[in-house]
Amino acid sequence: MQTPTLLQRARLPRWLLPPSWPSAGSQPALADLRFANGRVQSVQPHQPQNEHITGTWDLNGALVLPGLVDAHTHLDKAFTLPRMGAVQPGLLGAIEAMMVDRRSWTEADVRERAGRALQWAYEAGVTHLRTHCDWWEPDTQPLAWSVLRELAEAWAGRLTLERVSLIPLHLYTDRSAAMTLAATVARSGPGALLGGFVHSTNWDPQALRHLFEAAQHHGLDVDLHVDEELNPAASGLATTASLLQAMRFEGHVVCGHTCALAAQETSTALATLDAVAAAPITLVTLPITNLLLQDATTGRTPRLRGITLVKEARERGIPVLVASDNVQDPFCPVGSFDPLEALAAGVSAAQLDAPFDRWSEALCRSDWLRRSPAKLPLQSGDSADLLVFTAADAWGFPSRSQPRVVLRGGRVASGQVPTHWTTPQPATEVTS
Repeated sequence: MQTPTLLQRARLPRWLLPPSWPSAGSQPALADLRFANGRVQSVQPHQPQNEHITGTWDLNGALVLPGLVDAHTHLDKAFTLPRMGAVQPGLLGAIEAMMVDRRSWTEADVRERAGRALQWAYEAGVTHLRTHCDWWEPDTQPLAWSVLRELAEAWAGRLTLERVSLIPLHLYTDRSAAMTLAATVARSGPGALLGGFVHSTNWDPQALRHLFEAAQHHGLDVDLHVDEELNPAASGLATTASLLQAMRFEGHVVCGHTCALAAQETSTALATLDAVAAAPITLVTLPITNLLLQDATTGRTPRLRGITLVKEARERGIPVLVASDNVQDPFCPVGSFDPLEALAAGVSAAQLDAPFDRWSEALCRSDWLRRSPAKLPLQSGDSADLLVFTAADAWGFPSRSQPRVVLRGGRVASGQVPTHWTTPQPATEVTS
């Protein structure tokens, strides 16, 4: 049976359930998810009378999540590492290696690598993916930009693909040039955002102001690489929060990395987060890549973790997403475009508690990528895009989360359906 009409006794995360949801002991009661025409019809506490409805999968407490969001990736760079030689450790060494490799890029090369990445993401259960695209020339669109737009159109209906122009901050130094760059991005089709690389090596607060002014003028949301370093003097995030408040910025801003918060005095870092909480900002943490790039020196075990202050941000109500970032390129030799791998790294590096019930939210909230009313997934009328984990449990999650069944519009898109899910079972309430 490949098209269920009812998922019975599903274990949903607490963040997805209303406060009134009943409990079974220390755990939330299991749920029944009813589908119709490929969409969610209802999500209710399990009712025994549903046990033998035609089309039922009895999950017997298996974990279920909505479709995943991979909020920060680099499809243009993906899978380039195998053709490179030795790469110097650290962020700047990776940038240098990438600059050499990109000289040989062709549209066919980018299309094949990015297309492979999208297929991997699709099979993992990703429904919304945002990619950054290196943009180094002020007057020329990068070759990969148009390829990524073509891929966004080709994958429409299966996966939402957004594109961010990753432009070094110095190209915004001149205000008119900043306006021209933003106009080019705005004209390049739906799903385009203005971006920038903000680092102490190119720091220019006036250029950052020009970036936001250009985005405001052209109605663009912004997505930045900010303070991807362990320099306690880095002030990109703090300045961003201040500028957005002063300008009354009307769009939404996503700030990726923000590693410098972890190197700053506690009072300074927390004051910055207080300002971020008052601005239209979402933070994205990239545990795998930042653990590999920060405090990287040949022949020495790193001392510093390079992950931003995710707990303190969540405490202040700041939306925090976890994403894959680079995959098999000079910035990161591993990865698979499965955001659950990034969450697993973050659980250990940041000592995150209750990963399934609390932190899995950081993989599922596409509404946190834009300035819009909060909307939890899995509401009536939503597409039945779900991940059902066949081997994981809520205590050890995300361990054993790779075996999964991915549903798209209520139909199996990938994974092996266990036979016992579709065999009538005794009506025994089981919690995970």
